[in-house]
Amino acid sequence: MATPSVTQATPEEMVRGLLGAECVRRAFRFFEEQSKSFDEEHAALVRVPAPPFGESKRAALLREKLEACGLEGASLDGEGNCVALRRGEALRPLLVLSAHLDTVFPEGTDCEVRREPSGLMRAPGVADDGCGLAALVALARALNELKAETHGSILFVGTVGEEGEGDLRGVRHLLTASEWGPSADAFISIDGPGLERITHAALASRRYRVTCRGAGGHSWGDFGVPNPVHALGRAVARLAAYPAPKRPRTTFNVGRIEGGSGVNVIPREARMDVDLRSESPAELGRLDAFFRRAARESAEDENASRRQGAPALEIEIRLIGDRPGGATAPEQPLVRLAAEATRSLGAKPYLDCSSTDSNIAISRGLPAVTIGAGGTSGNTHTLDEWYDPAGRDLGLKRALLVALGVVGLKQ
Repeated sequence: MATPSVTQATPEEMVRGLLGAECVRRAFRFFEEQSKSFDEEHAALVRVPAPPFGESKRAALLREKLEACGLEGASLDGEGNCVALRRGEALRPLLVLSAHLDTVFPEGTDCEVRREPSGLMRAPGVADDGCGLAALVALARALNELKAETHGSILFVGTVGEEGEGDLRGVRHLLTASEWGPSADAFISIDGPGLERITHAALASRRYRVTCRGAGGHSWGDFGVPNPVHALGRAVARLAAYPAPKRPRTTFNVGRIEGGSGVNVIPREARMDVDLRSESPAELGRLDAFFRRAARESAEDENASRRQGAPALEIEIRLIGDRPGGATAPEQPLVRLAAEATRSLGAKPYLDCSSTDSNIAISRGLPAVTIGAGGTSGNTHTLDEWYDPAGRDLGLKRALLVALGVVGLKQ
């Protein structure tokens, strides 16, 4: 008799049924007994660099690993995502189970994993999202080795472009331009560590690159020529004075500013990258309008103080990232299923708002959540990033329960 699907049973009934299934109990033991091999799989994936827009080598390795797990059609799609299908009795319901391949670290970063006697792992990207990729492989191995039969199918995906200027390009392509988009019925992203967090709300963001260009010159002889750095400084000061509300939470950040060639040189060009976020689309719209106006007015102020005859600055405000917001309702079966699976493992679930691959799924009306892979981490997005795999098995158990709750386990 098949385990009831999401539409046939309450999440509580579903989780109870799965916990009583022999196949699930064997999978749980597998997760506990294979912990060392999961650590090795994890380290092997992380040590292959995956800088922004340079994920192909890591994607190729993930493809090999998923193919070895018996998945169907393991390949890289047109955007560079690694895609592999575990086909059930029918294609649908189709669950997309994903983790992201890319890191924030530039090409040339040493990604070798350093292991400590306690088991802790240190490397750039080891937690974000090395542990999510390792979870994909562990789940695929468990389902394959235990020969679990499901009603629906699971599409395993390693996405590109989740971080920074990638602007979710991988999952955007998967759900809007690939063959799988029309068939997807639910979406789960495994991103980072932890067991209690369930990200059901998509944090909207907009990212800009602002470039100021002018004539440049000598700091003494050409004083009075408009200075692009000064104009950006005025813009930063205006943005820093913005009264961002605490509720709905709204933030802004100037993450990079550069330009000029010497201390006594008026720059010909200066650039800055700006990140704007809010839990409220309306508030994000207000912040966005304020920022663009502030940037233009700052250039105008710098031009207004220029000496006679000096050419004016030009300013370019270019959108480099636009992540949609939204939410999968807390009462939606997928969210309730994730919460119940979390509780069944002795943890207290909490709902969260963040910016992840789930943003695109949510914006398209798909039930979607982002969950952690178990374990703990720290120093994320630094060269000293670390991941402690203690508790990884709990994250894998939760992910398995939620996935099987969506596609249905044949018993």
